[in-house]
Amino acid sequence: MPPQISASMQKDGVAVLALSGDWSIDAELPDLAKIRAFLSREQPKRACLMAEDLGSWDSALLTFLIRLSQILEQLGIERDDRTLPKGVLGMIALSQAVPERQDAIRNQTPNDFLTLVGEHAIWLQQDFFRLADFIGEICIAFGRLLRGKSRMRWSDVMTHIQECGPNALPIISLIGILMGMILAFVGAVQLKVFGAQLLIADLVGLGMAREMGAMMTSILMAGRTGSAFAAELGSMTVNDEIDALKTSGFSPIEFLVLPRILAMFITIPFLCLFADILGIFGGSIVAAALFDVSIPEYLQQLNTRMRPIDLEVGIGKCAVFGILVAVAGCFRGLQCQRNAASVGLATTSAVVTGIVFIVVSDAVMTMMITALDLLKR
Repeated sequence: MPPQISASMQKDGVAVLALSGDWSIDAELPDLAKIRAFLSREQPKRACLMAEDLGSWDSALLTFLIRLSQILEQLGIERDDRTLPKGVLGMIALSQAVPERQDAIRNQTPNDFLTLVGEHAIWLQQDFFRLADFIGEICIAFGRLLRGKSRMRWSDVMTHIQECGPNALPIISLIGILMGMILAFVGAVQLKVFGAQLLIADLVGLGMAREMGAMMTSILMAGRTGSAFAAELGSMTVNDEIDALKTSGFSPIEFLVLPRILAMFITIPFLCLFADILGIFGGSIVAAALFDVSIPEYLQQLNTRMRPIDLEVGIGKCAVFGILVAVAGCFRGLQCQRNAASVGLATTSAVVTGIVFIVVSDAVMTMMITALDLLKR
């Protein structure tokens, strides 16, 4: 029997809407426009839904009743659905029990420039305080680790060391050699004018050791490992794994964040030293092949000009950069909202945040080193 709905009025001003037939998704549903016209004309105070002759039903009935409820709400008519089957009432209640997610991504364009600036200013302020709380939790977790009370697993640290260190050597090797060759070529073009090609060793050695080796390694790790941290933790947030850890009594900071920060802090200085050596090697190739500076002369000049403090400054900077990259990746990952699109946004934001941290901290440390005359000869 096809689905039908009949409407009638009682003397007490109550409209009776009787449902009958089999309501299946492949059946042609009754026209709601006629019901709306009837209700608008009669203007009852209450509408009673009757289902005494209702046959089999599926989601088609639920969809029809939800649309009917919207019409009743628009007309200001009270709905009485107590006579409907319990299964129908339960499904309707379930559909109304889950509100729209507040973090649902929508295309909301600010009305004007000032609104855009204001929204970004508020977001930056809130983000700063969230980051401060996150860093505070990391400090507390590290204090617990030093006291031997942390629940962090050292096996996780070793796993992340493998991911951050040996697995990153190929890309570090390639970029390190190319960076040294680029520095040597760009500097040598100018030095050749004065016949000072031998100073290529000074330019490449000091540039890679003090600045470029640490900067290049850290930016690569921000794009490679920082984004991976954000994607991993963001996926865990979406899949409710973070909430499961909290429910089980595990701190996500100790169990997930601290191993990643320690692994990055341990491995990135070695990657920086490796990049410095390969960059110097790349510079020697350009100097010997294009500017008539032999390898022994190059190494002798490098030995004369470079000091241990030059390498120590670069490696120390890189260690700080590594901590900041790991913090940015984990922070954005745990900040991820509960939808798939937010994982991509968190990954992108982790890379951008990590690079901003690197540049700002590098400027601060360079000014401090200059003020303290650590590189004074």
